[in-house]
Amino acid sequence: MHRIAEFGIAAHWAYKEANKVKKTVVKVEEDKLSWLRETLEWQKDMQDPQEFLNTLKTELFEDEVYVFTRNGDIKVLPTGATPIDFAYNVHTEIGHRMTGAKINGKMMPIITKLNNGDIVEIITTENHKGPSKDWLKFVQSSSARNKILQWFKKEEREENIEKGKELLQKEIKKIGMTENELYKAEYINTTLERYKFPSINDMYSSVGFGAISAGKIISKLLYEYRKDHEVENIDEKIEELAKKKKTPNKNANSGVIVKGIDNCLVKFSKCCNPVPGDEIIGYITKGRGVSIHTKDCINIKELFQEEERIIDVEWSETEKASYKVDVEIHSNDRDGLVADMAKEINNSKAVMLLINSKVNKERIVTTEMTLEVENVEELNKVLKALRKIDSVYEVKRKK
Repeated sequence: MHRIAEFGIAAHWAYKEANKVKKTVVKVEEDKLSWLRETLEWQKDMQDPQEFLNTLKTELFEDEVYVFTRNGDIKVLPTGATPIDFAYNVHTEIGHRMTGAKINGKMMPIITKLNNGDIVEIITTENHKGPSKDWLKFVQSSSARNKILQWFKKEEREENIEKGKELLQKEIKKIGMTENELYKAEYINTTLERYKFPSINDMYSSVGFGAISAGKIISKLLYEYRKDHEVENIDEKIEELAKKKKTPNKNANSGVIVKGIDNCLVKFSKCCNPVPGDEIIGYITKGRGVSIHTKDCINIKELFQEEERIIDVEWSETEKASYKVDVEIHSNDRDGLVADMAKEINNSKAVMLLINSKVNKERIVTTEMTLEVENVEELNKVLKALRKIDSVYEVKRKK
């Protein structure tokens, strides 16, 4: 207090910075201290505090922003920082309860970029629900960003746990296995230990939050599973599949030949939805026949870790069947858009089984539809027709 009374705020800052050097918390360059000594001399000659602040704004270093609290404490923030960064720099709870900010005594948007010498006051309320995810677009300091992310991770834990479970279930289905096969206590415990999760719910929450991918968790579980199971004799497995279906069934007429085996149970993978004309491979599942994937399927890398289960398959040239394909369309919103899409489908040989269309606040329409087609050539004709529709700018097959 004595130093502030004698020499002002800048002198108080120099004193604090010097102490930090002694504690090795922050290194203060010699040129900073030299500049501060000059500033103290200017301060003695300046009667107007505003004139001193204006000088301060132009002389401070460009890579950082130096702003003041209402009590005269200096906060050092990254260039481009906002009152959100300032609030979290003061205290985590102040950031969480922040509802507004005053800059130099005036109410300003909390995303306003701060300038050197600004005096910032944070407005808070006890009943505030917490930070907004939109704040992440504007904060410049990693400290503020991490505190906001941690708040959402904690507050949305239950929701993230359920989301994580669903994501893991989808990954398990893609590889043709079941939770009972992979979720054994010893596999789970090893995985938790590997990724430092205190509990299985922490693992689910991290997957749901996006801190770790579901694929990474499943890969570790698969690794433990393979260590615990001897590789099955592939010839015996093929013989088992050949004997399993002796009579015609709804899957026999699938349009796919599996290494010359008749009446083999065939399942088309939902992760890539292959249709005639696509290059395909077969994967021998445990107890559920052969799963058919396209050769560019996103799960191929995972499948080829078990090469002994990969089997040659090909499209039958004699058997005809229909295949479901998911399509995603992006367009600008306008009247009659969905009707025009339906018209193009009706003019083709494809059959529309399902359609779902939604528009966002920017008036961009996302339309998802499930079509039934006989081959990839027929599908490509439909996609080409949809791309020609007015206002449509992207049409893609979902895999």
